[in-house]
Parts: sequence; C-alpha cells; structure tokens
Amino acid sequence: MTVVGIGPGDPDLLTLKGREALEGADLVVGFKTVLDVVAGRTGSAEVRPMAYRDQEAVLDYAQEQAEAGKNCVVCVWGDLNVSAKELLNRVRRRADTVELVPGVSSIQIACARAGLSLEESLFLTLHQRWDRGSELGELVDTLRQDRRNVILLPRPFDFMPPAIAANAIADGADPGHPVTVFQRLTLADESRWDGTLAQCAELPDEFSDLSIMVFPRTLTEGN
Repeated sequence: MTVVGIGPGDPDLLTLKGREALEGADLVVGFKTVLDVVAGRTGSAEVRPMAYRDQEAVLDYAQEQAEAGKNCVVCVWGDLNVSAKELLNRVRRRADTVELVPGVSSIQIACARAGLSLEESLFLTLHQRWDRGSELGELVDTLRQDRRNVILLPRPFDFMPPAIAANAIADGADPGHPVTVFQRLTLADESRWDGTLAQCAELPDEFSDLSIMVFPRTLTEGN
C-alpha cells in the first residue's frame, strides 16, 4: 500500500511522484475532500471515499485488495509527516510494506505567505490530543521568549484559533502579540486574518478545518 500526501489543496502542487502513484493505482481511497483534489488524476482506478465513521471498513477493503495483488493508494492532506499519524498507523496495521510519498505542506505555504523562514520558526500541532495546558505550554514559552516564529496547526473543531488565543493569554502570553490565521491555503477561497492574540480570542469560532496560525516574532535581528 502507498500513502500519498496530496498537498495543501491546489492540484498543481501534487508532486510528480504522487501523480505517478495515483496513475498506477488500482484502488484510491481517502476522505472525500482529499479525493476531490486528485479527481481526474486517478486514471481507471476504483475510487472509494471514506469518512471518520467508516474509515476502518474502507481501509479493510483496501487491505483485501492489496493482499489480492492490487496497487492501493491512500491519499492524505498536505505532507503525510505533519498531521496524518493516526491514519498512517491504521494503514501500517494492515500492510507489511507501506510506501510513503511526501507532499507539499501548508506549513511551507504559510511561511511563503507570511515571509518567514522555517529555520527561524517552531512548528507545533494540536492534532494529537493532550491536556490543553501542556499543549499550549511550549507555545506560551516561545511567545514570551520572542526569539522564534511559531507555526501552529489547530485541532478541528474543538480547539480552534479563538480558543487557542484565549487560553494562551490566560497562560501568560502577551495579549498584544501579533498572530495571523490562514484558511484553506492555495484554494480558490483562501483567506487571511491579521491581528493580535486578544483580537483573535474575540473572533467567532467559525474557522475551516484547514486553518493554520502563524505567530511572528517581534524582536528584530539584533535584539
């Protein structure tokens, strides 16, 4: 079985290696919004969308097809090394050999949009569930030090930008620290919001599951 990171949403950002895997597949599975990105690039393959409620059954079917000698591809958002751990574990439980094809991540796009460098940034994801206090400890500490940018993936839909901002302030972050929230990067309805932590905390909790937060450092290079 092969797992392909399909990129942040723009079909033109699908890698050549990912395209080759899709074109050579007998079966392609993934969440519907992900499969929509690669529609038209799956050749004659059988395409099976899945949802959270039936992903085990769809992956079981993919396992059966792989054991029958079929080329099976599982598609995930962005780069598979960023926020697809749970799905990767499900695939690995079903196949002795899993080929991983990384993709372009929304993290890279967010850095490009914000004019930031990854080498001066800390990446955090809230996709894995921990106690909320410990989840935000590293964010708050980094914002206080103000030496690095922070790029953060919220957790849809129970810990989104307004709640993250409010909790960060409660834990001691500067309410005036700047923050940018990108939504649906590279898609036709991509959006950007700029403000402070305090302003973000007051926003309606109406954010896309494809949201990413950027906290730029405010210290200049010489400080």
